[in-house]
Amino acid sequence: MKLYQQKNATQKALYLAVILATQSMATIAEEKVEKAAEQQELEEVNVKASAVQAAAGYQATKTRVGKVLQDPHDIPQAVTTVTASLIKDQQLSSLKEALSNVAGLTFNAAEGGRAGDNMMLRGFYTFGDIYLDGVRDTAQYNRELFNLEQVDVLRGSAAMLFGRGQAGGVINQVSKMAKLTDENTVSASLGSYNYHQLTGDFNKKLGDTTAIRVNVMDRAEENYRKNPTNGDRPRLDRQGIALSFGTGIGTDNEFFLNHVTTKTDDDPDFGISFFNKRPVNVNSTGEKIDDSVYYGGSKNFDSSNTSITTAIFTHKFNEDTQLRTQLRDADYERAYWAQKPSASALPTADFSSTGAVTRKMHYQTQTLQSDFSTKFELAGLKHQFLTGVEYLKEKNYRNSLIDLASGSAKFYESGVETTANPVKFDADNYAVYFQDTVTIAPKWDVLFGMRRDELRADYSSATSPKLSYGENSYRTALSYHHTPDAHYYVSYSDSFSPTADLYQLTVKPQPAERSKTVELGTKWLFLDGDLAFRTALYSTEKDWERNTDLESTAAILTKKRRTNGLEFELAGRITENWEVFSGLAFMDAEILEVAENVNATTGAITSAYSGYEGKRPRNTPSATFNIWSTYKFAEKWKFGMGLEAKGERLGYNPSGGAGSNFTDGKFDPNTLPGYARVDAMLSYEEKKWAVKLNVKNVLDKTYYDAIYDNGSFSVPGNSRTAILTTELKF
Repeated sequence: MKLYQQKNATQKALYLAVILATQSMATIAEEKVEKAAEQQELEEVNVKASAVQAAAGYQATKTRVGKVLQDPHDIPQAVTTVTASLIKDQQLSSLKEALSNVAGLTFNAAEGGRAGDNMMLRGFYTFGDIYLDGVRDTAQYNRELFNLEQVDVLRGSAAMLFGRGQAGGVINQVSKMAKLTDENTVSASLGSYNYHQLTGDFNKKLGDTTAIRVNVMDRAEENYRKNPTNGDRPRLDRQGIALSFGTGIGTDNEFFLNHVTTKTDDDPDFGISFFNKRPVNVNSTGEKIDDSVYYGGSKNFDSSNTSITTAIFTHKFNEDTQLRTQLRDADYERAYWAQKPSASALPTADFSSTGAVTRKMHYQTQTLQSDFSTKFELAGLKHQFLTGVEYLKEKNYRNSLIDLASGSAKFYESGVETTANPVKFDADNYAVYFQDTVTIAPKWDVLFGMRRDELRADYSSATSPKLSYGENSYRTALSYHHTPDAHYYVSYSDSFSPTADLYQLTVKPQPAERSKTVELGTKWLFLDGDLAFRTALYSTEKDWERNTDLESTAAILTKKRRTNGLEFELAGRITENWEVFSGLAFMDAEILEVAENVNATTGAITSAYSGYEGKRPRNTPSATFNIWSTYKFAEKWKFGMGLEAKGERLGYNPSGGAGSNFTDGKFDPNTLPGYARVDAMLSYEEKKWAVKLNVKNVLDKTYYDAIYDNGSFSVPGNSRTAILTTELKF
């Protein structure tokens, strides 16, 4: 403990020294830069970028979420973008934090075989719909933001564009790319509960069309929750480095080589159990178990190493025609030991009072993706045509760890696995697709796209060792561009997902999970395009909804379910000094048909309890709302404030019997209360340096931001947290 305290004291002193030194260096650097600027003329640079560039504010103007670089205003489907400016102002570090800005999105707690980033969008899973620069990135790990330009969320079914996936939408992370400028930014942060972070973003122009960019990150933090037996708190400790080298930038032959490596060493937190259908209780001996109780400790671990290398080559035949090819090798290793919470017993120092959750995983992928896009005129009609091919190779390994302690105590190490046979699969995925957008009349466009996916997989399962399938996916839309600032559309899209990396196989193969979305939407630009407003009315149905737990005997959750919803979103600049980002989502979700499962022993079909029909699905609140707004004043000051709110969420398993989810015939599952959380920010910015104070959860609200969807536990959000950041640009 003494060494730990000394380490923390040393780290705090180091970060404080960095903050103070940074401010001094900023003043000196600014004076030198201004003198140099007086002695030389600036070169004129005229480059047409093909990469997504950083948005100047909260409104995104470019995205590749539709496969080609375009304005999200022109996409006939709802799109939400969390920009770099929003990430910076809110002092966000992880992908999960960024997605708190997305209306209609909720978080699942880390269980059910899906530890890591695990979200629900429009009431449906998205863990199979996370991408990095348009390439599948579904491994179970916790993603950081230090190397991301923005995060795009394409809502609704999207298998035609991205391949197998769920119904809620696609989350696409956009990497920072090398650019033809000399820019360097360093930031240091200190905050509550031993929060400290260092980041660096260094970009160097090496030639007329060549540049290199390096991003680095080192972050650690705890929170207010504590194990009463040993004083340990949940802890995050993460590092990352990313490299982007580009040559031929802005020319007809453009090549980028990107690599990112992240490492995590966390003390994981599985939250607290429900008791009497609520997440707070008093046990039989009168001891209170509430949000402040942490069941883990410093001996627990969640260690991961992620390495992703991507080569991107773009050949431009002319201004309207190009071939873009990506080749990626990705390697994800992870091992963890976490403690399950108890509904009646407080934590113990040797972890004997609660169950342990362990896992050792190794997931590897190789991807080749090539897109050809062009514009042409045929029979008097204008076409925007896209076609492509994709190959994805997957290898996955998963096993549990063995308890090395004697007696009732528990102790695990990341490299010591059980002797049980591990779960493995080896899969080859092939796809071909095309999409055409035709201008059928002035202001009117029709879009139609189709994709064919084929998968061949070998599993370690003795009862179901192989999987072979082929599926078609479709996307179509009718758009009316009343003016350049007003876009009205109606669209249809579908998606599918069988098993593979996301789910287990069954004794008798079940139909692929399928979904379809119909959406009616409008997108407007106001104030000379500075402010974007959109609304969407949609209906999504999913058939054969799968369980997330790879070890579950009940593979099917529901046979059919639906979400009808209405969304509003506002993003951009109201005045030169006033910016806003806001979203409101209403969701009317319902189970239409209960699950049918295959008995693992007899092969007989068994149905779930009929009472689940007509009930609201789990972790799907009826409404969510978020708003964040900043205002600049006195030239160099900026004040920001925001609100995140969610309605109550349910946690239960709809695939089996009534269980404890019904009381006297009334539906009464575990329920998380709704909440509203307030954040604030104040910053002062000079040309070459800035200082910023963020206060998260200003009112110190006790709230629960994640629920284990089967309903046994939930994870509280952080208490009031203050973070001071200083930044140097040179």
